[in-house]
Amino acid sequence: MRYFLDLAYRGTNYHGWQIQKNASSVQETVNKALSTILQQKTECTGSGRTDTGVHASQQIAHFDTETAIDTANFQYKLNVLLPYDIAVNNIRQVKEDAHARFDATLRSYNYFIHSKKDPFKTGTSYFYSQPLKVDMIHEAIRVLKKTRDFQAFSKVKTDVKTFNCNIFDISWETSEVGHRFEVSADRFLRGMVRALVGTLLDVGLSKTSPEDLKIILESGNRSMAGRSVPPRGLFLTKVDYPKHIYI
Repeated sequence: MRYFLDLAYRGTNYHGWQIQKNASSVQETVNKALSTILQQKTECTGSGRTDTGVHASQQIAHFDTETAIDTANFQYKLNVLLPYDIAVNNIRQVKEDAHARFDATLRSYNYFIHSKKDPFKTGTSYFYSQPLKVDMIHEAIRVLKKTRDFQAFSKVKTDVKTFNCNIFDISWETSEVGHRFEVSADRFLRGMVRALVGTLLDVGLSKTSPEDLKIILESGNRSMAGRSVPPRGLFLTKVDYPKHIYI
């Protein structure tokens, strides 16, 4: 039987989601808790990677077990075993062939920036106090909405068949305390969101214009885009699936 775990975690103490040699990961930590409760080696598969220091308010992972489980009780036991910075929001049974990664139809990320020094946001938001021309950022957002090929915002030496991503929604919101960038798409390239934010900050500083952004996108050259902002402000916030996979 297959189940979907709905997870949240603070990524500060982990070298990303995916298991790595000689480094602590979220996936490894969850696997150990699953194996302890089920009393056999159990591995989960996530909807996608998050890098070192990146957080998630919703990450989905599937795991298999030979017998049915009481999902409420199982969730309670997992949360007891898991450390303070990983939580199980929900557990739901799915069809045997449902896949957390390949069946996902939408993923959403938020990037948080606080413009006033705030010790309570340390580790979960990026402190950036320079004034930005938000109207220029909004103009650049309109350029991104018309784009499918995001090779210029992908880490180099990435083994993918295509750099096309279908953007469903993308926005930049500004308030008294800072900024929030949000983007939803069917898929993302490695390092894409942090590179987008870094480039939009350059636009807000007038280092890059919306017209320059068009040239960057057409070039497919990562070195022409902006820097990659720190991971601490990035959250995976939503993963959607078709209804027919659930039982």
